[in-house]
Amino acid sequence: MPRLPTDHLDVLGRLHLVWGALGTLTGLSLAVLAVGTGFALSRLGSPGRAGSAVWVFAVGAVVLGGGGVLMMILGRALRRRHPSSRTFALLMAIPNLLLVPFGTALGAYTFWVLLDDDARRAFGVPPRGSAVAQPR
Repeated sequence: MPRLPTDHLDVLGRLHLVWGALGTLTGLSLAVLAVGTGFALSRLGSPGRAGSAVWVFAVGAVVLGGGGVLMMILGRALRRRHPSSRTFALLMAIPNLLLVPFGTALGAYTFWVLLDDDARRAFGVPPRGSAVAQPR
């Protein structure tokens, strides 16, 4: 009887929760920075080119905050073994590989854990190389 990698799956879910919390906090801090920069520029009376900085901060806040929320939802779904969370985690591991150093480590660990046959079984996916009955 194969042993399910529940320890690794739980750790992976927790790491996604932590990574999501960091992303959300970064997004919130960029939102505060955008508001503060906008306020300061309006007080100085020079919203011209410098106003684009507010938009850069705001877009960064939305992207990082939204990504953080998605990662926290994903971490919770992984811990509950939701069937579609495996696929979504594998898809999110690809852009995470570019976020050195923690995102790279998380992406590599995600692939290592979720591509294992025991993990596939835990999420209701047949193992690689298994014969699937074809309907006739």
